[in-house]
Amino acid sequence: MVQVLADINHISAATTPHLFNIPVEYFLFGFTLLCVAFVHKHTMKIAICGLAVVILFKVVFTEFDIFHHILGSKSHDGEWKTLLNLFGLLTGFSLLAHHFEDSGLPQRIPHYLPKNWLGGFLFLLIIAFISSFLDNIAAAMIGGSIAYILFNGKVHLGFIAAIVAASNAGGAGSVVGDTTTTMMWINGVAASEVITAYIGSAIALLTFGIIASVQQSRLQNIVETKRALHAVDHRKLILVAFILLGAISTNIFFGFPALGVWFTILVGSIVVKTNWNSLYPAVKGSIFLLSLVLISSMMPVNELPPASWHSTLGLGFISSVFDNIPLTKLALSQGGYDWGLTAFAVGFGGSMIWFGSSAGVAISSIYPDAKSVTNWLKSGWHIAVAYIIGFLTMLILNGWNP
Repeated sequence: MVQVLADINHISAATTPHLFNIPVEYFLFGFTLLCVAFVHKHTMKIAICGLAVVILFKVVFTEFDIFHHILGSKSHDGEWKTLLNLFGLLTGFSLLAHHFEDSGLPQRIPHYLPKNWLGGFLFLLIIAFISSFLDNIAAAMIGGSIAYILFNGKVHLGFIAAIVAASNAGGAGSVVGDTTTTMMWINGVAASEVITAYIGSAIALLTFGIIASVQQSRLQNIVETKRALHAVDHRKLILVAFILLGAISTNIFFGFPALGVWFTILVGSIVVKTNWNSLYPAVKGSIFLLSLVLISSMMPVNELPPASWHSTLGLGFISSVFDNIPLTKLALSQGGYDWGLTAFAVGFGGSMIWFGSSAGVAISSIYPDAKSVTNWLKSGWHIAVAYIIGFLTMLILNGWNP
């Protein structure tokens, strides 16, 4: 990881000012990400301020044109399409997650689980499955909420980390399951290239899932709930399926999956009640992520470390400290990566520390005790082990295919 960061150098001094032979933009970006990591109550304000500082720096000290960068020209594709697509998908998938949660299906699933460690492991598998078609944040929040009821409020920190890891593992191989893979999809990476990440996810899930489930079983097994089970709202489940089909079809025909998502949501709202109030936090979260994406798009990438399995492995560890969204954007800008390995690295790697992924930050609102790097690493040590085993397994079976 240190080598990956240290190799960001050698860019021409005529292009941008340097500090210690590294472009100043990287220091500004890094400082922004550090503030995001440690000041969680003001992440959106920090991201917007960081964006403003980077734009000001590039305008003053380089020949950068922000309007040309966003809107594009005949010789340059602007960032507007990626930003608009991401905004539409992030907000749309938030509504999709609420439809799925309100359908009543997630609340019924735990009723049929074994009341021992195997029940906890199967529960993690269900979270990973849900995350394959829902955003990993939504999957983690649904899983965290249900786990609190399942274990009567006694949830082991190692199992909380496993819920985050399961949601990230489930989304790593799906172009609609994680923001990073969605970004790859929007940028032209085929779904068939990303799906190989499920090899690493499966091995990782088997590794950390069993260990975390045993940890949880020793603290508290699943408690039989006395709550009445509500009927499943099949209309909401059908709408969820159509929203996903809309995203896939409009991406194939128009290269704009957000169009299909929102068309289906708006048409579906005529017959299915939609909680529009849930859009407010989704919009705030989207502005935060898009600010980081836009900053990363302005970073000099012509002299990043060469794409290799070594640097890709390092990206996973870096994503446990820095947000994986800008890391993905940098990798896409540079090119030459094996996208299956990269999807697993940036998608699952952030699980190793609680603020390394959006799912971890989100679940900490339910479990405040999770906001401790020391305790997370102590109880969730199996996540890092699972990442290394999953990555190496992918490399051995598939090799490096940039």
